[in-house]
Amino acid sequence: MKLSIVIPAYNERETIEEIIRRVQAVSVGAIEKEIIIVDDGSTDGTNEIVRNIPDIRVVTHKKNIGKGGAVKTGFRHATGDILLIQDADLEYDPKDYGDIIDPIVKGYADITNGVRIQPPRDARRKKSYYWISWLGSKFITVVTNILYWHNAGEYEGCYKAFRKSVIDTISIETNDFDFDNELICKLLRKKIRIVDVSIHYYPRDYGDGKKIRFYHGVKILRTIIKWRFKRVV
Repeated sequence: MKLSIVIPAYNERETIEEIIRRVQAVSVGAIEKEIIIVDDGSTDGTNEIVRNIPDIRVVTHKKNIGKGGAVKTGFRHATGDILLIQDADLEYDPKDYGDIIDPIVKGYADITNGVRIQPPRDARRKKSYYWISWLGSKFITVVTNILYWHNAGEYEGCYKAFRKSVIDTISIETNDFDFDNELICKLLRKKIRIVDVSIHYYPRDYGDGKKIRFYHGVKILRTIIKWRFKRVV
């Protein structure tokens, strides 16, 4: 069995080497790993850095098309039985890989959905936009659970793993941050087996390069509502 780890990267020169080192170092037992970096039109030298790192595959977009577009490219190039999304920053710990893929490996899930364990101390809580983001994430979760008759703890965590044979049957329109939401909504419509898995989370601030913004939350909600009623092929 092989695990394909897809890392979409856009202007991540400060963290890309370290996250690749951590991914390479983590053990998933007897399962083979392949690491696919999709440089989504970076202009800060990210591409030059990853080109010099051994034992990874690099795919380059000439222009930035969005995180979802980068993930789709990575999925197309993946040769593994299981696909896993890894952000290029250091917010998520590859040591969670074993827990994330375990339900798929053991055969009682086709998809796993990472639910973040919130850190006990988070300096962002002193800022108003943290609470706006927190409320937005909770609202997205509630709306998705109601519309799709599901009970996930959340949907906005980075780590999600997929059986490739299932992903190959799903077509995704968006190239933006709502990629995960469109994909999960379509999987829920098709009654694919999805289970929650707890994951660790070490959040970075907007000043550290966090790219998701308020308007992305609005787009995510629109996507959730759209695919509840639009025909899924």
